[in-house]
Amino acid sequence: MDEIFSMQDTIDRYMKQTIDRRKEDKNLNEQEIQLLKRETSELMEKIELLEASKRKLLGGVPDDCSIEELQQIEQQLELSVGSVRSRKNQLFKDQIEQLKEKEKTLCAENALLLEKCGVQRQQEPMELLGRNSSSSLRDSSSGVTSSDDVETELFIGPPVGR
Repeated sequence: MDEIFSMQDTIDRYMKQTIDRRKEDKNLNEQEIQLLKRETSELMEKIELLEASKRKLLGGVPDDCSIEELQQIEQQLELSVGSVRSRKNQLFKDQIEQLKEKEKTLCAENALLLEKCGVQRQQEPMELLGRNSSSSLRDSSSGVTSSDDVETELFIGPPVGR
């Protein structure tokens, strides 16, 4: 019989421990729930403030804004516009510098090509084209082509008898 009582005592102790743990777990769960509720409400307030700021910055200014708030919005916008202009100007300056470098490179390359062709820089590009065209015509035909047969120079004005 002693064994029965001891078994019963063990079961009773187990049941008591289980009930106590459930109560503790329930208290912890309630505390966690309260904490989560507080955090949720704080986050909701932050979201509302951020949305209001977003509306103000995007131009959706509510009618109930005070003069100070409107002036603050205006200052923020002026700062933003100033930084955008500054960035734009910097990009333009960088682009101008790149184009100047490219111009120098192209001028040097052009001078090198003119030197290779044996042409002096003072000649006009159209004169260069005229010479190249007439010489290629002489080369392509049977070798007997005069420059009188083909006119390659550009003439602007009334026609002149030749």
